[in-house]
Amino acid sequence: MRIQGLGVIDEATLQLHPGLTVVTGETGAGKTMVVTGLHLLSGGRAESSRVRAGAERTVVEGRFRVEGTDGAAKVAADVGADPDEDGSLIAVRTVNADGRSRAHLGGRSVPIGVLGQLAEQALAVHGQNDQLRLLRSGEQRVVLDRFAGEPVLTPLADYRRVRAEWLGVAQELRERTEQARELAREAGILRHGLAEIEALDPQPGEDEELVEEARRLADADQLRGAALGAQLALTGAADGDPDQPGALGMLGEARRRLTGTDDTQLRDLEPRLAEAIAVLVDVGAELGGYLDRLDADPARLERVLSRQAELKALTRKYAADVDGVLAWAAQATERLSLVDGSDELLDSLARRRDALEIELAEHAERVGAARAVAAVELGEAVSAELAGLAMASARIEVGVARRPAVPAEEAALTLDGQRVHAGPDGVDDVELRLIAHEGAPALPVQKGASGGELSRVMLALEVVLADSDPVPTMVFDEVDAGVGGRAAVEVGRRLARLAVSHQVVVVTHLPQVAAYADRHLVVHKGSGSGITSSSVRTVSEEDRVVELARMLAGMDSTETGRAHAEELLSVASRDRASFGTGR
Repeated sequence: MRIQGLGVIDEATLQLHPGLTVVTGETGAGKTMVVTGLHLLSGGRAESSRVRAGAERTVVEGRFRVEGTDGAAKVAADVGADPDEDGSLIAVRTVNADGRSRAHLGGRSVPIGVLGQLAEQALAVHGQNDQLRLLRSGEQRVVLDRFAGEPVLTPLADYRRVRAEWLGVAQELRERTEQARELAREAGILRHGLAEIEALDPQPGEDEELVEEARRLADADQLRGAALGAQLALTGAADGDPDQPGALGMLGEARRRLTGTDDTQLRDLEPRLAEAIAVLVDVGAELGGYLDRLDADPARLERVLSRQAELKALTRKYAADVDGVLAWAAQATERLSLVDGSDELLDSLARRRDALEIELAEHAERVGAARAVAAVELGEAVSAELAGLAMASARIEVGVARRPAVPAEEAALTLDGQRVHAGPDGVDDVELRLIAHEGAPALPVQKGASGGELSRVMLALEVVLADSDPVPTMVFDEVDAGVGGRAAVEVGRRLARLAVSHQVVVVTHLPQVAAYADRHLVVHKGSGSGITSSSVRTVSEEDRVVELARMLAGMDSTETGRAHAEELLSVASRDRASFGTGR
């Protein structure tokens, strides 16, 4: 990791060991800036006050190795980040003095949240704030579930799936019940309209057909006169009156005259007259048929007009024409299926809700039973770790109890006759309790543990949870606060053991912890031009003796301090060798 312009650090490059890296330095030298830099690389909040005085910006650059970390590799692939030749990813966070912030991953500009997603897969930072979070019941439940693994997570996934459906059905039932009166009114209007339309049974285009038929019936006499007159003009008088010859007769006479001559020009006109006669014969036949069909029945006209009036009543209510009325009926039928607030539907929803509640209660009981088993195992494992952290007489109990539902709570289940809160994580409250010594009462850790004891409890939890933690890198920011003496040695020993399976970075003020480092970084404070400036360097074995002596006695030149430091390093070296550290 490379840091520029962050707090008191002008520029520093940190080479972190795959095992245990410790960061030490005098108070105010800027040790916590290392953790601040990691927070920025993790997508944490950017504060312009962190920008070094006189600098334009803070830049934090980190190289992440993501081989074997599928989640981190997927985050990078989703944003098109390009890995380096060695497969690592370079993340960069820039914070300007005016507070503006930018992020880059694999050479690409990305939203700040992408760095947060990457860090969730690759990095876990633990500090005083994490201890405060550990005091919350919800966080303690997360710790227990993380320790339990699949025996809890599998039924918990089933519980969450059924709970989502149960809440959805209950919500629908509640809304339909509350709106039943309004829905019933709307459904009644729709049913009335559909019944009215169904009773008249209008056909597509029927209104236009009736208009045409009514016009013919109303004008029947006038139309008959026109048709008869035209027919007479074609055929002549019915009694053969020679004074009223028809067009067909006259054309027939003209045709006979042409065929009776020997002149070819006249005879050539005869076929054309024949065609005209054929056309007129067809027209005459159609006129005859029209007259046969022409109905002057007043009763029929009355029926047509009555039907028109009935259809007009529909078109006044529902649409502009019959086709629109039929479209309204189709839409009304569909809407009726949606707003049906009938007792049958409400009963069906109620039965589905009750069945889901029974199924949900079964999943909740399985989750609770699995948590109870894991709680005993977690308590025993953490208690064993505390014994090695100078808390030999202390024990941790992990309590699992159902949370009672508040009065009138809707998201509640009945288990063994008790109404319990059915939250997204189950019905259980989880509480870590500390028994400080034999015969002492079991108190919640936030009440029964001092600051140093709380630090050791959290460290013990991390050691116990190490095998179930997928995050490869853990950072501890003075998690050993309030710890000293023999307990401090045990803290160092456990951090070293944790470093067998994880990369561990520790900011510490304890020489007993620093002695276990695979790599020791020291933050040095200096000043120039009136501005405090700190640098970070990796110390050699000889320099480590000097640094540990300073941490032990506040002086780096005393023989006693050096001897004590060398003894610490010797003990730590033997322990590390037994753990298999020094990767």
